[in-house]
Amino acid sequence: MGLNLDEQKAVDRFRSDVVEPSMTKLVVLDFWAEWCGPCKALTPVLEKVAADYADKGVVLAKVNVDEEQFIASQFQVRSIPTVYAMFQGQPVADLTNARSESQLKQMLDQLLSQLPVEPGAAGEQSDRQADIAQFVAMGEQVLADGDAERAAGIFMQVVDIAPDEGAAQAGLVRALVEAGRVEEAQAALAAARSNPALADDPQLDAAQSALDLAANAPDEGELAALKSKAEGGAMEDRLAYAEAAFAGGKRGEAADELLAMIEADNQWNEGAARAKLLQIFEAVGLEDPWVVTTRRRLSRILFG
Repeated sequence: MGLNLDEQKAVDRFRSDVVEPSMTKLVVLDFWAEWCGPCKALTPVLEKVAADYADKGVVLAKVNVDEEQFIASQFQVRSIPTVYAMFQGQPVADLTNARSESQLKQMLDQLLSQLPVEPGAAGEQSDRQADIAQFVAMGEQVLADGDAERAAGIFMQVVDIAPDEGAAQAGLVRALVEAGRVEEAQAALAAARSNPALADDPQLDAAQSALDLAANAPDEGELAALKSKAEGGAMEDRLAYAEAAFAGGKRGEAADELLAMIEADNQWNEGAARAKLLQIFEAVGLEDPWVVTTRRRLSRILFG
């Protein structure tokens, strides 16, 4: 009552993301911000413990205090990170001082022994899948934000508990590629391909594209030489530079070059520039915000 539209939307999001899951689960609620160094140090601990305790009915929810100022004010958050345990819509414990994995697990064990939390048992496969999807989405967001190392860690934990989850396996490969750990990415993809449950999973094809594009990543000197050669205007040289730029972790520069090529001559070499850009989209992930934005740029070039 008495809330403006933005505040009501914030309350609705909080009800959906935190209150409703807390009716049967123990929700670890983390108040954080991008600029908060201690928050970034604590996040991997919270993510790991939540993944380890998913089958016990524990889920992780995060509230960015800059984006959800109204919710933070309702909890009277004065400093971050601030971490609460929520059950049935109410905070039941302040977990802020639990900064290590062992401390957090000790506090959760005590809460779980006292509260009627529904475990993620085998009979609750849909709940377990929802928990897995939550962490896959978290990994994708972290990867989109540019932290490939932490994204790889998140995906590794999902793969450990759900080796048949194609999205996690593919995400792990792409994260390792972006982190420059190509040999590990190759091993991870080979392991995923050997899983019969993933034999025809198209998400692994996207992971393969990421590996193919990252092959033979150039050093800075090689990339500078290719860029200089591409400035001569020959389409073959421009395509070679775009491929090398992406392999070297400069996807924005690669896309800019390919888009310029498409605008100049979309039909060159049977549409090779557009095909390469689409391969990059597949490798990065079609739902990635950067891909969505770049696809709009492509559409404007092709269709005006």
